[in-house]
Amino acid sequence: MNTVYLDDLSVGQSAQMVRTVTEADIVLFAQVSGDNNPVHLDEAFAAQTPFKTRIAHGMLSAAYISAVIGTQLPGPGTIYMQQALRFKRPVKIGDEVTTIATISEIDPVKGRVSIDTVCLVGGKPVIEGEALVMAPRKPDGAA
Repeated sequence: MNTVYLDDLSVGQSAQMVRTVTEADIVLFAQVSGDNNPVHLDEAFAAQTPFKTRIAHGMLSAAYISAVIGTQLPGPGTIYMQQALRFKRPVKIGDEVTTIATISEIDPVKGRVSIDTVCLVGGKPVIEGEALVMAPRKPDGAA
């Protein structure tokens, strides 16, 4: 993991990650979050919903956004301040989720960076949003 410091960021810069959602991911997320909604965990229940099958927690996919921001762009040391999310489609077990974070604005005085965020399955958005983060500054004396 490399940090991209505030002074090295530019509008349009982006990073991405690809993850395939597994049943284990959903079960573990339910355990960690306490969200045991049966639409995520009970196939018989989920079959009666408009989705007709179990779906992943929306916040599981949103966590992939956090992973890109916290490990790639800007990376380690980044502090989340805000995240807006619009859930567009469900994510199902076996779906490959591509998460992309693209810098849309930089405030060098406040050290804040606005980032457009999207999660895609099959090229279609499942989540769209915007993040506001505090980007790390170079340590004193760093080149």
